[in-house]
Amino acid sequence: MAEKKRIALELGQGTSLRSGDYTRAAVRAVKDALWHNSLNMAQAFGAPKEAMIVDVEIAVQQPDAVNCAEVAAIFPYGKISVTAKHGGLDIAKPDNGGSTLVALAAVVVSFMVEARV
Repeated sequence: MAEKKRIALELGQGTSLRSGDYTRAAVRAVKDALWHNSLNMAQAFGAPKEAMIVDVEIAVQQPDAVNCAEVAAIFPYGKISVTAKHGGLDIAKPDNGGSTLVALAAVVVSFMVEARV
């Protein structure tokens, strides 16, 4: 029987300095996480790249403002799931000039593997 096995966890941070765009900050956080490595997990397991299961959690102050489909679109392959939850930071600018948004991303890569008995 196959079970989902976590292979890697990558973390990232992204910001929207001026535009107040939570999706932009989320995309930058995911790219930050991904650009720190060059994982060849699919090759290591002899599996197609499309077999990767990628679960992404984004933390921002306004999760409903994140376009999860746009964040998922940056991945070139795999079964992608993106959820946004409350977290991150909104840092007020002086003189009520808006906020700098900080998004955090956790990218978990898994595969379905045969369970050992």
